[in-house]
Amino acid sequence: MAGKETPRKRPRIGLVLGAGSARGLAHIGVLQVFLEQKIPFDFIVGSSMGALVGALYAAGSDLYLLEKLTRHMNPNSLLDVRIPRMGFISGRKVQELIHLLTKGKRFEELSLPVAVVATDVRSGNRVVLNTGVVSEAVRASISIPGVFIPVERDGMLLVDGAVTDRLPIEVARDMGAERVIAVDVTFAEEKQPRVNNAIHVILASIEILERQIFTGLVKPRADILIQPRLGNIGSANFERAAECILAGREAALAKLPEIQAALVCGAQDKNTGEVV
Repeated sequence: MAGKETPRKRPRIGLVLGAGSARGLAHIGVLQVFLEQKIPFDFIVGSSMGALVGALYAAGSDLYLLEKLTRHMNPNSLLDVRIPRMGFISGRKVQELIHLLTKGKRFEELSLPVAVVATDVRSGNRVVLNTGVVSEAVRASISIPGVFIPVERDGMLLVDGAVTDRLPIEVARDMGAERVIAVDVTFAEEKQPRVNNAIHVILASIEILERQIFTGLVKPRADILIQPRLGNIGSANFERAAECILAGREAALAKLPEIQAALVCGAQDKNTGEVV
């Protein structure tokens, strides 16, 4: 008589939250659904707005109070404009708010591991931050070049993580993820870019390049890819927070069967066909 088979543990899950400025508020809706449906994950990797939302969640912020805050907050009140040297906004007010919302915690005090992605403009390298004060790392990750003054840290000059890694799936793999659930808030749907001046031409050109990289190199590395439909919402439309959060909820709910299947040990690898 064969002995009883010992149940295998579920795979190690990495949740990757991508960059997207205002559209990144959709991450709140995704996390709400995961909380309600008891979808487990072992750590979070975030870039730019994904780093901010992921850090707030791991620091213990109530996702529903956070939703109310985003609906009523005036982002302009956080913009401490100064005479530009390396950026128009000093970022002091933003960092103070992040410090408050993350309760001044260090990474080791969070409820689960979090890795924050930034970019060192001196070397051009992606930088993964997971030590020290959380608010300082997040402030670096959201620092849009030319807008926010970069963050000096350990000889590096840090700016927005989206510059080098908009959806850092590779970081999650390096951290030991056996399954990666990634949330992309940028490329869910084709949209006609607004091109009225030189800046629009530059931004549209960058997005074309990013889309090619994303489709060819990034997208295939996710086991589950959640893409809220946000094509009609601009990166600066923070006043449309409620729409972003709802889109995140809808996209996460639509992916629930696929997510639940991926959590089952012995599931089939979608790339190789092997049982893992």
